[in-house]
Amino acid sequence: EIASCLVGSEMCIRDRYIGKFCVRKDDFMGCVYFVRHGETVWNVENKICGSTDIDLTQKGHEQAIETGKKILNDNIKADKILYSPLIRAKKTAMHISEITGIPAFEEPRLTEQNFGKFEGTPRNGDEFRIAKGEFVCRYDGGESMLHLAQRIYNLLDDVKASGETCILVAHNGISRVINSYFYEMTNTEYANFGVKNCAVLKYEFE
Repeated sequence: EIASCLVGSEMCIRDRYIGKFCVRKDDFMGCVYFVRHGETVWNVENKICGSTDIDLTQKGHEQAIETGKKILNDNIKADKILYSPLIRAKKTAMHISEITGIPAFEEPRLTEQNFGKFEGTPRNGDEFRIAKGEFVCRYDGGESMLHLAQRIYNLLDDVKASGETCILVAHNGISRVINSYFYEMTNTEYANFGVKNCAVLKYEFE
């Protein structure tokens, strides 16, 4: 089921010409849909994937196909799909693109956070749980939450300025940053936020 995360109540009025959308209503800049990739082997084993390039399971492929069908059946319209270059997100995006006909493009800024020494370790490990609450921690060779937020916020600013409706296919770590862009969250709420494989969230820009 698609969870709608709405900010503001303005209607989007557009004209299409020369193959592009032109925003006609002042101060309204479209919306984004977020889709988490399908199931991976490390998801099944409850391991931290991070920036490690882990492939989809057969179930993950099936989840992506069903999500594509749901987007099509629900008549969700988007100008493009932007996806993380990691294989689990790329294959999810390709399934959705093939079913919906929405063009898909790789977006490096959607790469999952590098969790350094914690990648491949249990997701529920005590040390990792504590480290997630330290926003400047780089996990011994990884990427801090602040660095992650910088690239995702910049991407969302670019999407907003474009006036386009985009589907972002990425990762759990990316989902919490996107949610924090639209909603105020405590540090604890941020650390605990997550979505299921192939869940779809909708956010509208003010």
